[in-house]
Amino acid sequence: MTTAHHLRLIDGMRTKDFPLERVPSGSGISGPGYHTTLLLGEDERSEGDEADRLELRARCIAEHDSLLALLTLRWGEPQMVSLWSAQERMMAGEVIPEPWAEPVASCEYLLLWRTEGRWTAIVLYLQKDGPGCELGVVVTVVDPP
Repeated sequence: MTTAHHLRLIDGMRTKDFPLERVPSGSGISGPGYHTTLLLGEDERSEGDEADRLELRARCIAEHDSLLALLTLRWGEPQMVSLWSAQERMMAGEVIPEPWAEPVASCEYLLLWRTEGRWTAIVLYLQKDGPGCELGVVVTVVDPP
C-alpha cells in the first residue's frame, strides 16, 4: 500500500462511526470509541527470514516518517506521549482501557494529534531484540493513558 492509500484509510477511520462492541475491522479492531488498524506488519513478510524482516522494518520506519510529515502538515506538530508511566501502572496491575493497552505494552511513546474531537495516533512497534516491526493507527475518543 502507498502512503496516499494509508492517508485515505486514516481519513476513513476518522469519519466512521464506532461500533457498540469490539469487532474485527479489516486488519484491525474496532470497539466502543475506537478504531485500530495495522498498516504494515509481520504478516507482510513472505517466509519471515532475516532479510525479509529487515526490509519490512525499513519500510515501516520510512512509512511512519512519511505519515508523520504529512499529518504534521495537515494538523500541526503531534504530541509526543511517553508510555513509561502507563507501562509501570500496567505492570502493577492497572487495566489500561482499549485501544491503548496494546501500544502501552509494546511501545515507548506515541505520536498523537487531537482534531475534531478525536485522537489519531501513529504507532510504530519496533521489536527490541530483533528486526521485527509493525506500523499501526489508532483513532479514538478515549483519552490516552
